[in-house]
Amino acid sequence: MRKLTLTLLLSSLLYFAKGQTVNPRPLTMDEYKKAQSFTIANLDNDTYIKFENTYVLDRYESRKPYFITGSDGLKKRIDLYKLVAKEGMQEIGLMVFYTNEKGKLYKALVPDFTADAKVWEQYFLDIDNINKVEQNFILKLSYVLSKEVSFQQYKVLNGGKDLKEEAATYGNDICFPGEELVTMANGDKKMLKAVKSGDEVISVDPATKKNMVVKVKELTTHEAKNYAITQLVLISAQTKNTTGGKEVKLNSKVLQATPNHPMLTKRGNIKIGEVTTGQEVLCLNEQTGKYEAFTVLQKTEHAGGVQKVYNIVADGGSTLLMNGVMVMQK
Repeated sequence: MRKLTLTLLLSSLLYFAKGQTVNPRPLTMDEYKKAQSFTIANLDNDTYIKFENTYVLDRYESRKPYFITGSDGLKKRIDLYKLVAKEGMQEIGLMVFYTNEKGKLYKALVPDFTADAKVWEQYFLDIDNINKVEQNFILKLSYVLSKEVSFQQYKVLNGGKDLKEEAATYGNDICFPGEELVTMANGDKKMLKAVKSGDEVISVDPATKKNMVVKVKELTTHEAKNYAITQLVLISAQTKNTTGGKEVKLNSKVLQATPNHPMLTKRGNIKIGEVTTGQEVLCLNEQTGKYEAFTVLQKTEHAGGVQKVYNIVADGGSTLLMNGVMVMQK
């Protein structure tokens, strides 16, 4: 699975204290840094822990931990605790304890929405640094948070601008960036920009989910511009409640394309720029070898930087596999 990019980091979602009727006081930078030193001796049993008689870590909604197994077969554990300031008993953040398969513990503190922008910037920097050493940390964190708490898009890292207002090129070109991976007839993956006329690629029948081999007639190349790019993060999550917690088998895909490229969802054939979170798209599950419906977890749109974009013209079929995601041919 491809590493999640900074675009996914920019689309991380804010934590709101559930059921609050008044805004809590802001989490300060000093408190943010101090909380990184808070430890819990026993994540299985400790649910309410006091620190310095000033703060409390209270297990979020008395939830049991999540156990998430990714496509690599490695199991991670995620525990959530509310960070509460004892004075006024105000919830000022959400503490995440993430334990990997080797027992290494990573901590992340999601600030409350009233926190200063500098605190949020530090949070994004911290989780990005963890993601560099603990692959797909951000994806797994985003999945758990999206299941447990309410969110809104946070725009501090792009100055509060709507990404669509960037100087991106919107036009009639229906294409993909050159680094997207095409599934070839022999099962190998090749960068789109390296595909040549005469190459054989996989096309999937949307009705039967059967593969067919089609030949590339032409690789269309569009001139380098600062194209608008839509990115989808799609997941397939199989969950099971156990006595120890919630077991999750998580697979994910990331797809990028110009906003007007057609996608076939369960709701019909629509442009990728019009796809919404929660919609389902047919993807290849490499673990089972079967085509399954993956759900759109996150969608972002941004100026992709000056680059060429590409599209395949094939001699048959109606679809292609791009990053393991079924996309419509132009």
